[in-house]
Amino acid sequence: MLNPKFARYGSEDVRRLIADYPLAWVLSPGAPVATATVLPLLGRYDADGRLVGLVGHMSRRRELHALLQADPQAHFLFTGPQGYVSPEHSGRRSWGPTWNYATLQIEGEVHFDEALSGPAIAQLVDHCEGGRSAPWAQDELGARYEAMLGAIIGFEVTVTGLDATFKLAQDEDDEVLGNLASGHPDPALRDWIRRLNADRLGPGGALDKGTK
Repeated sequence: MLNPKFARYGSEDVRRLIADYPLAWVLSPGAPVATATVLPLLGRYDADGRLVGLVGHMSRRRELHALLQADPQAHFLFTGPQGYVSPEHSGRRSWGPTWNYATLQIEGEVHFDEALSGPAIAQLVDHCEGGRSAPWAQDELGARYEAMLGAIIGFEVTVTGLDATFKLAQDEDDEVLGNLASGHPDPALRDWIRRLNADRLGPGGALDKGTK
């Protein structure tokens, strides 16, 4: 059984993981593994910031499309920051190596709608192109856009269940935590270690000696 500390997270942690790592495995429960596919998805949130839905699109030709039309229940598996953690990173040679990671396991009901196809693509493009000096827009495809649009189908997901694991050094002692937060070579993993241990680390990611 995993340490219960790894199940402590907030709505903003879920939001950020999906925003930063939107590519998820999508599965139809009980269907052959070969029908699973990866799709980029964006989250929908209520007024309190809780995840209530997902938005995406897929090829109409995928077997998964037919499966979810017949039974809309689906599983969505997101993998966030992850990486090997060596004793070199912890600063303690007697400490065993491990793997740190963050994952979301979501259950939901899929609703396909042709009217969602264009908006789903536009939302994804805006999300991924945002912040670029010259963001690309789908109308640059010209006539090809309408042809491509006909090959896909947009969908919304109503989230019915969510489980998450944020295994990011919450179980380590102060010395190891401080070393990982400042010395792991992966900047994304360092950032998430600091985020999930903000109660023990200072604003700059250094250990706050006043907290234990």
